Parts: sequence; structure tokens; C-alpha cells
Amino acid sequence: MNGRTVLITGASTGIGFELANLFAQDKWDLVLLARHRPQLMEVSEQLGHTYGVKTQIVVADLSHPRVPEEVAAQLNETGTKIACLVNNAGFGAHGEFDELPLETQMNMIQTNVASLVELTHRLLPHIITVRGRILNVASTAAFQPGPHMAIYYATKAFVLSFSEAIAEELEPKGVHVSTLCPGPVPTEFQKRAGIEGTPMAKGPLVVPANTVAREAYDGLMKGKRLIIPGWGNKLGVQGQRLAPRRLVTKIAGALSKKR
Repeated sequence: MNGRTVLITGASTGIGFELANLFAQDKWDLVLLARHRPQLMEVSEQLGHTYGVKTQIVVADLSHPRVPEEVAAQLNETGTKIACLVNNAGFGAHGEFDELPLETQMNMIQTNVASLVELTHRLLPHIITVRGRILNVASTAAFQPGPHMAIYYATKAFVLSFSEAIAEELEPKGVHVSTLCPGPVPTEFQKRAGIEGTPMAKGPLVVPANTVAREAYDGLMKGKRLIIPGWGNKLGVQGQRLAPRRLVTKIAGALSKKR
């Protein structure tokens, strides 16, 4: 590895894949983490061959509590030093809180919150040493409660708050922390979350994954703390700050309710 190595979680599809492509174009070596080996191998071989960068794959499911420790141990064994961490892995589930399986919701908290925090903490010492970067992927869902996806919205609110706090802490140490808050993006996330039949899955707020990734990459490299792709999403976030909280919650619930 060349000293500019990025670890990207959820790297096999969607925003994660598009970010991996951009990092590789810019000659970053890649450590790609996802759950499915065949997809991950294909992406690794494609990007390594196309851009002449070194690639490693880590097949892991971040919904399991021991995985962040195992990932850090694997990196130590191979002598891989991470200069940039992209916490992109995450998932959502549509449904009423009391009706969704508890296991699904606890796995969501583990993936979206606990594993993100632990992986960040375990890799941070070297990132500080090289004055590196961290990109945490939240969502415009972070700015309001989300009926019908209560846990998902809550996890993304945590990611935003956590990221903004450590951005302030780490700035004097030379580490840039950016938070990406995309609106709806047509990826496998929508199918897995079960929101394909909701108003939020289509319309003017939808931004393609490659556009989201480009804004995220450019913002990260410029040291921006908050990145919200799409003017409609930017305006929506600002509008929520002025509207009554209960009204914002009702609107969010209506947009995520299946017809």
C-alpha cells in the first residue's frame, strides 16, 4: 500500500462503489468491505485493473458486534495503514416500530451506529498520525424523526451528531471529518428497506449515486463538514429548521408511508 489507503465499508454497490471508483481514479489504494464476496471480488479486480491501484477485500457483516475488532485485527496482520475511513455501510427497514422484528432493528443499530463508532475509534490513531480524513454517511433523515422508519432515522441522527462533534475535536489534530447527508438515492438500499412504493423513493429530491459520490468526494477533499447533495435536499433541510417539530414529523411520516 502506498500510504494513501482508504477503507470503504459497503463498497460493493451504490454510493460505496461510486466512492471507491473516485478514490481509485485519484490513485488511492483500496480496502473494500462488504458482505458478499463475489460482488466484492468483481469490484476489487475491476478497479485495480482499471486504475492500477492495490486493492484488498474484507468480507464482513457489520451487523455482528465482533466484526469491527476482527477487521482492525486483519488490517494489523497485513500491515495495512488506513489514512482515510469511509463509513458507508448501513441499511434501513420500513414498517411500524412495534411490528418490525426486534432482531432486524437491533442489527440496524449495530450496523449504522455501533460498528461505525467502533471502527472509527480503532482506526483513528493512525488517521491522526497521518492527518487523514473520515467520511461518515448519514442521510437527510438525520434532520427529523421518521415515522414508519423510526430506528433508521434515529441512527442517522446519531451519525450526524457524532460526526459533527468529533469533527470539532479532531480539527486541531489535522483530521478532517465530513458527514454526507444524501436524500433519496436509487440503489439497492431502497429495495432492502422496502421503501420502493413510497413517495420518498421518487421525485425531484432523488439524486443518482454517482452524483452523490462526486459531491461527497469533492467535499471531503475540501474539508467540508456537512455535504448535502442536491439543491432540493439542501432547501428541505433548511426549511425543517423553521417548521414546528410536530409538523416536520407528520410530513416525514406521510412521505415514508406506502400508498
